[in-house]
Amino acid sequence: MGSNSNHIVEPDHQERASLRAMTGLCQVSDDVGTRVLEAQLRTADSVALLRQVMNLCGLVFIWQVFTHCCSPVMLGLWSAGLIGCTLVGVLMDRARRNANNSGLTSRDLRRHGLGALLQGIIWAACMMLVSQSGETEELVALWTLISCIMVCGAISYAATPLSAAAFLLPCIAGLFGMFHDGGQLPLRALATSYALSLLIGCVIYARTFARQHSTSVQLEEKSEVVSLLLREYEGGGSDWLWQTDSLRRISSVSTRFAETMGLDPAQLEGEPLVQILAGSSWESGRFAAGLHSLADHLKRRESFSNLVLPVEVKGETRWWELSASPRHDENGLFLGFRGVASDVTAQRESADKIARLARFDPLTGLPNRSHLREALDKAMAATRGRTPGCGFLMIDLDRFKAINDTLGHQTGDKLLSQVARRLRQICSGPEFCGRIGGDEFGVVIPTVSDSHRIEQLSSAIISALSAPYQVDQHMLYVGASVGSAMSPMDGGESESLIRSADLALYRAKDEGGGLHCAYEPQLHAKAEERRLLELALREALAKDQLHVLYQPVVDATSGRVLGFEALVRWTHPEMGPISPAKFVPVAEEARLIAPIGEWVLRTACMEAMRWPDDVRIAVNVSAEQLTNPSFVSAVVSALAQSGLEARRLELEVTESVFMNEDAGALRVLDQLLGLGIQLSLDDFGTGYSSLGYLSRTRFNTIKIDRSFVVGASKNTPESLAIIRAVVTLADSLGMTTTAEDVETEVELEMVRQLGCKKVQGYYFGRPMAAQDAIGLFPPPQERARA
Repeated sequence: MGSNSNHIVEPDHQERASLRAMTGLCQVSDDVGTRVLEAQLRTADSVALLRQVMNLCGLVFIWQVFTHCCSPVMLGLWSAGLIGCTLVGVLMDRARRNANNSGLTSRDLRRHGLGALLQGIIWAACMMLVSQSGETEELVALWTLISCIMVCGAISYAATPLSAAAFLLPCIAGLFGMFHDGGQLPLRALATSYALSLLIGCVIYARTFARQHSTSVQLEEKSEVVSLLLREYEGGGSDWLWQTDSLRRISSVSTRFAETMGLDPAQLEGEPLVQILAGSSWESGRFAAGLHSLADHLKRRESFSNLVLPVEVKGETRWWELSASPRHDENGLFLGFRGVASDVTAQRESADKIARLARFDPLTGLPNRSHLREALDKAMAATRGRTPGCGFLMIDLDRFKAINDTLGHQTGDKLLSQVARRLRQICSGPEFCGRIGGDEFGVVIPTVSDSHRIEQLSSAIISALSAPYQVDQHMLYVGASVGSAMSPMDGGESESLIRSADLALYRAKDEGGGLHCAYEPQLHAKAEERRLLELALREALAKDQLHVLYQPVVDATSGRVLGFEALVRWTHPEMGPISPAKFVPVAEEARLIAPIGEWVLRTACMEAMRWPDDVRIAVNVSAEQLTNPSFVSAVVSALAQSGLEARRLELEVTESVFMNEDAGALRVLDQLLGLGIQLSLDDFGTGYSSLGYLSRTRFNTIKIDRSFVVGASKNTPESLAIIRAVVTLADSLGMTTTAEDVETEVELEMVRQLGCKKVQGYYFGRPMAAQDAIGLFPPPQERARA
């Protein structure tokens, strides 16, 4: 409240100070007061001639009217006094004007008042002189003259209240002397009131005069400050001022504006603003949208701000930002526009770069996922109501993860760049290709005439992306799988169309990769079933719905139980038993195989402690588990908690462990062997480079796949040769062989003859519960074990 009050009373305080200064009662203390003082004296000087002429006229009037009643000597002395004081005033004013105006002080105002006082005294003396001998007619004539003299004096001294008071107050005193008779009291009152009114009028005028000139001086100073700031702003900043006349032509060209355009101010003066900004495009008439917007604002005479438009400067396109408001005079007449402009080319280029990064993949240069989605939205909107409409392809590279893991992400990034180049060459027509993320790409086909077009494009993509790649010193081979969907049959919105293409891609990958699959409605049902199965599987793990069955592994000759293979099973409370072939792939995809596998391992180790010391337990291990850094620790923990010896634990791995050339998995297997754990290679012979795997890891057992067992029982030469070769190889490497899924006596007899040491299958026993497994051992063994 205090600060606000100070601001409120400050103008009144300044006004009172100005009034005291203009009366000459105190010294002028600031520039505003000095300039008001100069204006006072300059105004008084401008009407001084009127006062001087009136004095001479009054002198002549006195001699003409009052010579018959007044002494010539007295009139002569009075006339000399009037002429003398008039000459003194003139000389004083001339001396002051010849002096430096910057040196004016209140003393000059007081000297000016002294001259007025002398004149007032002279005219008061005239009234006293004439009133002593004049009659009523003479007094009326004198009052008329004095009235005119006072009016002229008030007019000439109106801007200087000190001089006005110095002149009028002696005149008022003279009036009292002139109308001294008691009967002339009304005339004295009238004359005095008249003189006082003149004096009050002078004071009021002086007060208004001080206010106006003080305000004008302050506005002038502020205008000078603003002009100075604008000049500094243009000179030191990146912005500049511009203005136009009522015909939209450039006027008052600033230096900064001309320098920015690379022209002289004279070349810009009077030129149409829009034409100058348009440059060479003025002739063609092909203007940017921003220039059209500027022309519209100028035409409608409305303010605008932050209008960005391209401007041609010396043959180069720059980006300017303009803001302006219309100008009007005091009568409301439109004068043109005045505004500010700045060069925002750097900011524009930076914004464009950011926008590109937001819409394009920085690695491959292809449109990113959001940009691809926009293109698909536009294609679907353009083909809405048509069947078929547009198409969408989802592309995923095969075996890319193996390259990333073995050769590093830098090599993988270079490979993706080459993939993008090939994809861009294939989609050189109306197709719109982009990178979704990782090794996934997408292609939008704006218009699909028939499904053959999608099939042809998919085949071309698979063929091109499957060709060898030369990256640094490496020759790399990857394949591609493609899933496709068409609108509106496979999805009415872009999100559903992408989802359908993704489901088709999933099917293509599930069928081995390297092929194209089109979306089919049942894929949605399968995906939903898979999703629900995943949710139920997560719940099953948490609620202990899983259980372990044990299938015996026996000696092929004696039939003695050598061990068991632990097999996980799932019985859902509502869906009933669910096949491992159904839920294990879901567990692998949902990354649940590791926790499930660890639970099976711990459960099996605990159960094996109830068996004889020479009976082993075999547990299947997935490739994902072997890549888990904590897997070895989990195995050690399971052995420690159960008390099972490491030699009694056998871990079964498949050839898929070696498919990605993962050196980390090999190191884990070596660590497990170092602990004394047994290793077996499952489904041997169904992969690609089986013999090579045996040279990398010291397996204890090779398990022969059932397909060879069935073939051998039917005397198929290839199956017989493979089993003989595997048995011979295992014997030479110090390994044993296990024939899987032996179900008949014929199959058993065949694998015995071929030299298999161990047998597993329904012929000797189906997977059984833990209680049934322990029941296979004679009671003495069980009691000895206890």
